[in-house]
Amino acid sequence: MNAVYINSASCISVQDTLKENFSQDLKTDPSVQILKAVDPNYKEFIPPAMIRRMSKTVKMSSVASSYALKEAGIEKPDAIIVGTGMGCSQDSEKFLKNVIDNNEEFLTPTFFIQSTHNTVAGQIALGLQCHAYNFTYVNTSSSLEFSFLDAQLQINDGEAENVLVGAADEQTARTMELYRLNNTIKKEEDLPADYLHSKTDGVIWGEGAAFFVLGRDKTESSYAQLRDIQIINRLEIEKTTSFIGDFLAKNNLKHEDIDAVILGFSGDATSDVYYTKAMDAFQNSALLYYKHLSGEFNTASGFSTFMACHILKEQHIPEVMMIHSVQKTDIKNILLYNHLAGNDHSLMLLERA
Repeated sequence: MNAVYINSASCISVQDTLKENFSQDLKTDPSVQILKAVDPNYKEFIPPAMIRRMSKTVKMSSVASSYALKEAGIEKPDAIIVGTGMGCSQDSEKFLKNVIDNNEEFLTPTFFIQSTHNTVAGQIALGLQCHAYNFTYVNTSSSLEFSFLDAQLQINDGEAENVLVGAADEQTARTMELYRLNNTIKKEEDLPADYLHSKTDGVIWGEGAAFFVLGRDKTESSYAQLRDIQIINRLEIEKTTSFIGDFLAKNNLKHEDIDAVILGFSGDATSDVYYTKAMDAFQNSALLYYKHLSGEFNTASGFSTFMACHILKEQHIPEVMMIHSVQKTDIKNILLYNHLAGNDHSLMLLERA
């Protein structure tokens, strides 16, 4: 499959990633259970009457996609592809509460219509009046990676020249309560979280939206070349090294050819062992982590992809992301490795454009 270019990157996250030089102000807060995204002034982008009817996922995605398209200099993409793990959860909860409160009678369909997972891609298309290919992937932590794969296929098959690709997930009060009950979220007594050497299970939960424009041609604004992606649902810990090694060999690369590896350490002791195992194979690479900046959520890999794009373009690694002191002055290849609670492992290879 031919490589495609990431020609723009935009992100709304726990950090203030919409502002310029955001990497200088990256902050961590390991002492809270839930991290909230920094909201932009939505009124600058969305009419007030529409804002009231939009869930947070739709609002974040609308703004992030606007930034991505503007940076790429594109008014209407040839396709819109969105990945999400939980969809518009807030409206789902409102609809279910309506069902209970009204004894399953006299229900208005509004919350149900707005709660479907493809609402995000649909609302972006409506705003742009774009009638092109529109698709949503719901594959837990590999939703963005499947979206990127689809975009690659669309471009390689000649169906599209520029594709808007994104991923978004929001938090909801009830879901966070359930995550606390089943210990998905770290217990308060286990805080502050130690992301790299955790002895306890559970994570600090986050949220956000990341959007990119993938194109067939390299432009002046290009961040990176998307070389390859690989996804596997289940992986035995002892096969982690061979999973990565086979992926690199398929792309005619050796471990020493990778300048930086971005790992999804989440502070969950049980599942982080995969990343610890992966680290052993990269003795000469800069090892980075990011979920202490974004929190863990289904599409957190959108934040790491956004950070990788900026690292490649600016040739600078923020110190707050570094696991050890190995620093690189010339960064050409970045490998991203992510999973959620030990399932849906993904590898993404980016090369400097």
